[in-house]
Amino acid sequence: PGLRRCAAGLLVTKCGLLRHRQAGGAAAGGAYWVDSQQKRYVPVKGDHVIGIVTAKAGDVFKLDVGGSEQASLSYLAFEGATKRNRPNVQVGDLIYGQFLVANKDMEPEMVCIDSSGRSSGMGIIGQDGFLFKVSLGLVRKLLAPKCEIIQELSQLYPFELVLGMNGRIWVKAKTVQQTLIIVNILEACEYMTAEQRKQALARLSGN
Repeated sequence: PGLRRCAAGLLVTKCGLLRHRQAGGAAAGGAYWVDSQQKRYVPVKGDHVIGIVTAKAGDVFKLDVGGSEQASLSYLAFEGATKRNRPNVQVGDLIYGQFLVANKDMEPEMVCIDSSGRSSGMGIIGQDGFLFKVSLGLVRKLLAPKCEIIQELSQLYPFELVLGMNGRIWVKAKTVQQTLIIVNILEACEYMTAEQRKQALARLSGN
């Protein structure tokens, strides 16, 4: 995000901080992107996002992904889906998937399978969790390997968490109260120092 390849090399398309993530294992290279405080999500091929089903149009579902236009999702883009075995997707359902097509000239297209046809954790998200929105910068921080915030929260309560690169987060703990506490901490993380966060978690764990 924020970079475009051209004949002369790379062109920066928005202001912000240039970030780099090392490639895993012995592979060379890695990923570069521009970290900015943009408000609206712009779909990027390969990004994993949380979408909300807004309509069924023939064999395609339409999803709100927080961008300037809706994304499409074929009923065949689920693990094991066939014409006879269609996924049970309803308007209002939350879908965790990735972008197969994302550029300014075409409608964004999502899938819920990887290159091997496996779901790999993608698909319809459970109904009884809590969905909320945070900044794109905070989501990238939470998605970082060995994120301290997630590690500290997991010591407080057991919970399920789905992070979308489009700034949407779905969380579910054992009780509604625990779920809301985790939501409040995640929302506040953007404005707290690491020390303030640790103090807040220490107070909660003492209750």
